[in-house]
Amino acid sequence: TGLEFAAKFIKKRQSRSSRRGVRREEIEREVNILQQTQHANIVTFHDVYENLTDVVLVLELVSGGELFDFLAQKESLSEEEATQFIKQILEGVHYLHSRKIAHFDLKPENIMLLDKNVPLPRIKLIDFGLAHKIEAGAEFKNIFGTPEFVAPEIVNYEPLGLEADMWSIGVITYILLSGASPFLGETKQDTLANISAMNYEFDEEFFCRTSELAKSFIRQLLERDKMLTIQDALNHPWIKPLNPCQALVRRLSVINLENFRRQ
Repeated sequence: TGLEFAAKFIKKRQSRSSRRGVRREEIEREVNILQQTQHANIVTFHDVYENLTDVVLVLELVSGGELFDFLAQKESLSEEEATQFIKQILEGVHYLHSRKIAHFDLKPENIMLLDKNVPLPRIKLIDFGLAHKIEAGAEFKNIFGTPEFVAPEIVNYEPLGLEADMWSIGVITYILLSGASPFLGETKQDTLANISAMNYEFDEEFFCRTSELAKSFIRQLLERDKMLTIQDALNHPWIKPLNPCQALVRRLSVINLENFRRQ
C-alpha cells in the first residue's frame, strides 16, 4: 500500500528459568494497554504478530525524533513556547490517567515528535513496556524505570499509583527549563538517595531567567503530600495563564538553551 509503520520487536523469554527476553504476561500487558489507547499525543497501535522468537508490535511511525533533540537545535525558546509542548505531554497523560493507566517510564527518550517539520510539532508518548492499569484496592509495588526520573515511592518500594507519572513530568520540566537534572548524582545510589530525600534546588546559575510561575509548577510536582494531579497541572497558571500578566511573564522568560544543549 505504500503506507509506512514502525515495528517494535520484543524478544520472548523462552523458559521460566531464563533471564533473557520478556515474559509473555508483560508483553500481553503492553499490548492490552496499547489496544485501549487512542489519543493524538500517544503512539497509535495497529497490529501484533508473533513468530518463534519475537512478538512484533506494529505501531504508528513517529519519525520526528526526540523532543529534546528538536529543542536543542533552536536559537532561543521562551517559556510560552515550551509550555506548548509540556501541555501536549500533559494531555496525553491526562488521557491515560482518566483510564487509570500509569505510564511509569516518562523520560525524554519516550517523548517523540510525529513530524518536526511543521510549525508546532505534535508530541507522541511512546514505549508502554512498563505501563500498568492501576486497579482499585489492589496494591502494586515495583522497582523499575530510569533512576533519574523515578518517583520516591519507586525508590522506597512503596505502593504505586498515577502520581509517579506526575513526578516524572516535574523532572522533565526541570531539565527542559535549565539543562540541569534535579536529582542526578555521581552514582546511581547518589541519585536514588537524592530522590528519596527530595533533595533538589533551583540553582541560580541555571534558573536565572526562569519565571516564578514555572518554578511553582515544578515545585508542586516534585512533592509527596500535595502533588498536582494531571487535571491540576493542566489548569496551573504556567500552562493556562489566568490573566495577561501571567501570559506576559511566560513570553518574556526564556529557557537556558546553552546549558540544555550540553545535556
